[in-house]
Amino acid sequence: MQVDSRALRFAAAVTTVVLALVLVTGNAWLLVAQAVVFAQGVLGTSPYGMIFKGIVKSPPKEVEDAAPSRFAQGVGLAFALVGLVGYVAQITPLALGAVAAALFAAFLNAAFGFCLGCEMFLIIRRLLPAAR
Repeated sequence: MQVDSRALRFAAAVTTVVLALVLVTGNAWLLVAQAVVFAQGVLGTSPYGMIFKGIVKSPPKEVEDAAPSRFAQGVGLAFALVGLVGYVAQITPLALGAVAAALFAAFLNAAFGFCLGCEMFLIIRRLLPAAR
């Protein structure tokens, strides 16, 4: 499956804003909402991508494989869940650190088009033996 690379950067930009708001406000419910978005991204039904498709009608100039971005959404989900554990357990450094790490990765993608989770996916695929 192929995805519009512009939609991925749009989703990263919205995620950056949401995670920044989580850090500023400490609102765990907002992090729950972002975790749900990450989970939907893993399944290939990201609401941010759907919003992008509703706004932008021009065909994509570049598409890319969806697998690395789905993996990146899974990594984001893992960090969001760790952040939620930190908020629920009142371990503020854990919550802030996990959210900040996810925010950093989302910002890299939104601002520079560098998907940290996608790069992790590619490295892992190179290191694992090929399926036969």
